[in-house]
Amino acid sequence: MRVLLRMAAVLASACVCSPVYAWGAEGHRLIGDLAESQLTPGARVEVRRLLALEPGASLSSISTWADEIRSRETASWHYVNPPPGNCSYERERDCEAGQCAVEALTTQIELLKSKAPDDQRLVALKWVVHLVGDVHQPLHAGFKGDKGGNLYQVQAFGRGTNLHSLWDGVLIRNRAGGLDVLRTATMTPAVAPVETPVAGAWAVESCKVVVTPGFYPEGHIIDEAYVDRWDPVLVARLKAAAQRLAATLNGALR
Repeated sequence: MRVLLRMAAVLASACVCSPVYAWGAEGHRLIGDLAESQLTPGARVEVRRLLALEPGASLSSISTWADEIRSRETASWHYVNPPPGNCSYERERDCEAGQCAVEALTTQIELLKSKAPDDQRLVALKWVVHLVGDVHQPLHAGFKGDKGGNLYQVQAFGRGTNLHSLWDGVLIRNRAGGLDVLRTATMTPAVAPVETPVAGAWAVESCKVVVTPGFYPEGHIIDEAYVDRWDPVLVARLKAAAQRLAATLNGALR
C-alpha cells in the first residue's frame, strides 16, 4: 500500500515537459467512451461516484489527463521498450524500478481496487483509463533506438510527420468517414466480461505489430496501400483497448 500511495504522490510534483502522446486525444476519448458503455451496473455506479468528485467528468473526458499533467517523474509510465526485435516482456530487464507502462498500469489498478481515499482512487482511475490505451498503441511498446518511431520520419497525407505521430492520431484524423465511422467499427454492444488484467501481454501484442514486415514503410511514404493494410490493425487495437479497459474496471470496481 505504501508503494501505491508513493506512486500517486509523485503527481503532486508534476511539471510539464515535452510529451510523446499515445493515440492522441481522439483515440483516448474514443476508448474511454466505448469502455463506459461496456461497464457492469456495479462498476458504472462506482465510476460515477468517483467521477462526481469532478462534476461533469466522464471516462472520455479524463482519458487525456495523464498526458496533460505529464512530468519527468511519470514520463516513462507511458511506454515500455523491449530489446530490439525481441517482443517479450521481462520486468527486471524492461522496467527498471517499475518505471514503465506495464508496471505503472498494474500498480494503478491495485490502487483503484484498494481502500485508499477516494481522491487517490480517482487519480488511479485516470491513470488506468489512459494507460490501458497507451499499451495498445503499437509504438508505445516499440524500441528505444528510434524512440518508438519518433525518429522515423514519414510523408503522410501531404505532410511530413513521424511514424509515432502517424499512429497516435494522423491515421485516425484522416480515416475515411471520420470518427463516427471509426466509432461504429470499434463498437461492442455487450458488457465486457471481468478478466484479470495482463498488461505485459497487451504490450507484447503491440510490439508484435511493430515488428511485422511493412509496419515501417519502405521509402518512408504512407500511401493508400499502407493505410488500407494497417487500418484493420488500428481498429483492432482501439477496440481491444476499450474492451479490456471496461473488463479491467468491471473487475476492479465490482
